[in-house]
Amino acid sequence: MTYQTILFELSEGIARLTLNRPERLNSFNAAMHAEVQDALAALQRDTSARVLVITGAGRGFCAGQDLSDRLVAPGGAPPDLGPSIERGYKPLILALRRLPLPVIAAVNGVAAGAGANIALACDLVIAARSATFIQAFSKIGLVPDSGGTWILPRLLGPARALGLALLGEKLPAEQAAQWGLIWRCVEDGQLTAEVDTLARHLAAAPTRGLARTKQAMLEGWGRTLAEQLDVERDYQQELGHSADYAEGVAAFMEKRVPHFTGR
Repeated sequence: MTYQTILFELSEGIARLTLNRPERLNSFNAAMHAEVQDALAALQRDTSARVLVITGAGRGFCAGQDLSDRLVAPGGAPPDLGPSIERGYKPLILALRRLPLPVIAAVNGVAAGAGANIALACDLVIAARSATFIQAFSKIGLVPDSGGTWILPRLLGPARALGLALLGEKLPAEQAAQWGLIWRCVEDGQLTAEVDTLARHLAAAPTRGLARTKQAMLEGWGRTLAEQLDVERDYQQELGHSADYAEGVAAFMEKRVPHFTGR
């Protein structure tokens, strides 16, 4: 597929997906949804991918939905927003969560509306100090979508989640890190280097183990402790037969750096 609204490449185990509509602050339209879904589906099939980095072109990460793309329905009627959620943001968020590899969001500027929650759906979020996160939905009479009503209370608790959602105020990246909403805030000029270092580290890590760790933690919110202990047992049993586990133990015993293959 030839992409018009994103940039996508895979090299040395690192996949990079750049939202590429800088003139619209990388806001989503129908074409971008289709292209992002295609790229994520390709990653599901490509066993050479070990980590995914998502960022935005230009001065912003993503401003959410491009409202001009769905201002009116055919015949001039108000837009029916449900289908666009069902066909666009829902499969996007679920695909990010289900990818069997770590996903890094490199937030280089404003992340607003769905753009903020797409970033938060990634496993590790690193933001430039000048970046902001805005739950802008209340400004236009909508509820936070793209998983916002699910992930914000879990990461921040109800008081801060409701404050962000009801007021729609800008949350600076530094404060987002202090609150535990994101992994790290770095100086603007260091963002690319920090993300590249982290991506290279994860690309050389035991991918199957990381994928199961991600799956266990994300799905664990819906289980009891006893159920989660059973999941941990089953995953350890599975991973104990992996090539990466054997390599990790051998490297530890031989006091050398392990060479993981992701298998």
